[in-house]
Amino acid sequence: MEAYSTRQEKVGKLLQKELAELFRREAGMFNNALITVTKVRISPDLSYAKVFLSIFIPGGDTKVILKGIEKQNPQIRFAIGKLIKKQVRIIPEFAFFIDDSLDYIDRIEQLLK
Repeated sequence: MEAYSTRQEKVGKLLQKELAELFRREAGMFNNALITVTKVRISPDLSYAKVFLSIFIPGGDTKVILKGIEKQNPQIRFAIGKLIKKQVRIIPEFAFFIDDSLDYIDRIEQLLK
């Protein structure tokens, strides 16, 4: 586990909150998928953020939703920038990943049974 500064943690939590609200508000852009921001890891210089998402869409493909999010990345960054411009100096670049930790836990439980 990497050591994070207090500033990295604060900016990560801020981004997590604002991104979660954005995905909730703009669910129609992403086929009404339920998108949860599980964690945000931010670089020491605060210019790059890895955003881990849990995506739930009944009968849909999460990879398609992730591709749509990646395609909308500049618009997402712009929208977040407008919201947090007074709190941070640099609006970080986002990289989106699917958080598969719940799938991993389920797989381990199945193997233990």
